[in-house]
Amino acid sequence: MCLGAAICLLAGCSFVPKFRRPAVNMPQNYDAAPAAAAHNLIAADAWPREDWWRGFGDPQLDRLEDLARVHNDDILVAIAQVKQADGAAREAGSPLLPGLSLGGNQSWRQSTQQAQLGALGLGGLGPAGSTSSSSSTSDTRSYGLTASLSYELDFWGKNRASAADADLTALASRYSQANVALTVETSVATAYFQAMADADELAVAKSNLDLAQQTLDVYQGRLDAGTATALDVAQQQATVAEQEAAIPADQSALEQELVALGILVGETPEELKVNPGTLTSLAVPAVSAGLPSVLLARRPDVADAEAQLRAANQNIGVARASFFPDFSLTAQSGFQSQALNKLLVPGALSSSVGASFAQTIFDNGELFGQLESAHGQYDQYAAAYHKAVLQALTDVEDALIGLRYTTEQERLQQVAYDISARANDIAHEQMEAGTVDITTVLDTENTLRSNQLTLVQVRLSRFNALITLFKALGGGWSETDVAAMKG
Repeated sequence: MCLGAAICLLAGCSFVPKFRRPAVNMPQNYDAAPAAAAHNLIAADAWPREDWWRGFGDPQLDRLEDLARVHNDDILVAIAQVKQADGAAREAGSPLLPGLSLGGNQSWRQSTQQAQLGALGLGGLGPAGSTSSSSSTSDTRSYGLTASLSYELDFWGKNRASAADADLTALASRYSQANVALTVETSVATAYFQAMADADELAVAKSNLDLAQQTLDVYQGRLDAGTATALDVAQQQATVAEQEAAIPADQSALEQELVALGILVGETPEELKVNPGTLTSLAVPAVSAGLPSVLLARRPDVADAEAQLRAANQNIGVARASFFPDFSLTAQSGFQSQALNKLLVPGALSSSVGASFAQTIFDNGELFGQLESAHGQYDQYAAAYHKAVLQALTDVEDALIGLRYTTEQERLQQVAYDISARANDIAHEQMEAGTVDITTVLDTENTLRSNQLTLVQVRLSRFNALITLFKALGGGWSETDVAAMKG
């Protein structure tokens, strides 16, 4: 054995490669941040809180999020997976300490002996020339108590690397749990805002139906007075029927969205009672995009990817150490006696100590295959980590761009709605005065209806962009929160 191997044998060593985080070209700032800041869409120092959704100022949303955090099944599955990973980590770490076992035994044996007595009259038994026999029975009992101590010497660091691999996998499961929780939280907010948009569209449909009915009443009166034609009335009747037919679809969309919310918060549709308000009642929370360099410690999916990469790095050490022999120490001490009351006396004590090693000589390439597989797994997780970082940066950029343009679109759409509402009022005033035909009235009503529905959708897009930004920033999560996460 060479000097280096001897030193390694005496001091213990590790074959785990030095971990280096894969290089990613991190930008100094987000390209879309200056424009977003110039439009007052993001603040300078308003990083998302853990309960970021409370910034929208809706008590029903707060209640739904609280329910989801406790009862959502995806979150409960993730918590169970953390428990499994913790158990596996404890199991993987057990070889680092000696194993102690205690055993006891009791045995019983019965033996019978027979003797033949001849004609010489031995023992004075029987007449001359005859034989007789006698038998005796004896019981032998034995009692034992043994303690055994075993320990595998971790010269090559294989057990330490295996334990570290399992610990990092357990840590990754916690990051995964946080990522699942963030996904659920944003899904609840998205579904709730969609329900609010459905409620707004239903309100628009009912308002338009009332408006169309009012117009029909005017033309019906004119027809009765002989100042309108049957065609004018028929056209408006068709509009009323069209508006009335739109209501069931809007009502269905709203109720189905509320049912979907039940799955997210872990309640049946019968249990969940939600009466969504209007999107116009929501506050617009302040949020800061921060710096790209800070983002990596704020995204649980990035932390998850790094933990898995570190675990794969430890697994390379395990595969390398497997090429070297395993050394084990055993010690056994116990008591053995034929009488229970004499079991624990010095004379019944026995002890033994032993050492052993095992070395694979020929395995048809199995160990080399395991090492190659470990390197391949590391490369896989390295690529996954690189992608996770790029995805995080891309998500923030996309969210900032989406927030900027949906905010601008909402502003412009509000102008379009206000103009169409004013035009509709003018058309109805002229209709009352009898100076405009039915076609003009129908055109203004259709334009108003279209702009109303578009405004609802654009407003929804703006709030969804805010949700996307909160999610892209990690929802207020940070690596320091892991210590508080219990599986």
